[in-house]
Amino acid sequence: METLNRKFHFIAIGGVGMSALAKYLVERGAKVSGSDIQDNKYTHLLEEKGVKISIGHDANLIEKDAIIVASTAIKSSNPEIIRAKELGLKIYHRSDILKMISDEFSQNQNSTFFGFSGTHGKTTTSGLCAYVLEKGELNPSYVVGGIIPEINTNGKYNENKFFSAELDESDGTIKKYSTDIAIINNMEEDHLDFYKNGFSDILKTFNEYLSNKPNQKVIINNDNSGNCEFMSNYPNYNYITFGLNNADYMAKNIEYNGLESNFDIYYKEEKIDSIKLSILGEHNVYNALAVYSALHQADINTKEISKHFYSFTGMGRRFQKVCEFNDIKIYDDYAHHPSEIKTTLDSVKNALKDNARVVAIFQPHRYSRLQGLWNEFKTCFDSADKLLVIDVYSAGEDKIEGISSEKFANEINHKDCNYISGGIVQNANKIYPLLQKNDIVITLGAGTVTKIGSLIEKCK
Repeated sequence: METLNRKFHFIAIGGVGMSALAKYLVERGAKVSGSDIQDNKYTHLLEEKGVKISIGHDANLIEKDAIIVASTAIKSSNPEIIRAKELGLKIYHRSDILKMISDEFSQNQNSTFFGFSGTHGKTTTSGLCAYVLEKGELNPSYVVGGIIPEINTNGKYNENKFFSAELDESDGTIKKYSTDIAIINNMEEDHLDFYKNGFSDILKTFNEYLSNKPNQKVIINNDNSGNCEFMSNYPNYNYITFGLNNADYMAKNIEYNGLESNFDIYYKEEKIDSIKLSILGEHNVYNALAVYSALHQADINTKEISKHFYSFTGMGRRFQKVCEFNDIKIYDDYAHHPSEIKTTLDSVKNALKDNARVVAIFQPHRYSRLQGLWNEFKTCFDSADKLLVIDVYSAGEDKIEGISSEKFANEINHKDCNYISGGIVQNANKIYPLLQKNDIVITLGAGTVTKIGSLIEKCK
């Protein structure tokens, strides 16, 4: 596709999704530049690829022959946006660029575009798919929402027939894509700032997405009630189910051993393989089963590459170990929806010895999410022995009257919950004295809470 050989400039290139697209494009041969307010690990990876990164936003960075790509978070007052409009340039959303990339695969009969979606698990499943294909020497292309372990990247271009991508439903842009194999992990009420009519709007959006290519294979979790409602409402797609109960692909004979698990995979009631995982919990059994099902449906020799599932250690910020000191272990997890939080905490509690205390540090992500799922958040921390709630990460939203972390901490019926006020550094200083030997500490949220673990370690 000729468009992809053009010059691209990314505004807020340091985001995980934006940087993955930029990396793919530069490896494909495009000229890429970008700007952001600060550097980070993603900008450093791009600079190693020869991408020119400018720290700070400047109108002079905009060239009249470039394709301008802007993050959703960029406001109309941004000087680069203003300059692009003055030059009459179209400003593309990152989903537009991902569509350009994915169309190369979906329009090629010899290629397979794996699109991973759902309220939870899409980063892990898209990354796991890319990882297993890489380790199996099948040379995939991919654009995912996190750093893949060992490979140490979130995007890659290859002249081959497999493409794995994470498709975001949060803003409705998932409707743009046409996948060959659509993997739907789950559907739950979320992103209520966008979906004003709640879950019914989410179902309609997924229907619009799948209707772009009605003959695709839809790999879908049959144990999720939202998915079942979707299949009931829209029965005419080519559904191939996975799950632990009644499904085409089933995980049976599951055994958990600490943070590891192993299970048998059955297809149409016939055992076809056995899988061992080194990542925590039942939710990752589902994730692995989703990926295996998709690869198997793509006529890939899964028996040949299934051994690589075990060496996958999880995506960045998915129960990722940050540090260990004084017999205290601190992990970081991106979970910011009640179901994700409950799943993570339940899995950790079930895997630990009785003498370990689970300490959850929770930073609500967006006032609108905290407001819309207030009651659900109040019931998802039962497996935490101690809960510490820090101030909301707004993600650019205005405050909502009556919605705050302090009020939430005061209202939640938890055995040991405290509100911790102040900035991230102050939080770390206040939290450190509250920790005990053998504690398992988990920072939870999609915002700056990810920094607290390393700051706590500095307090020792």
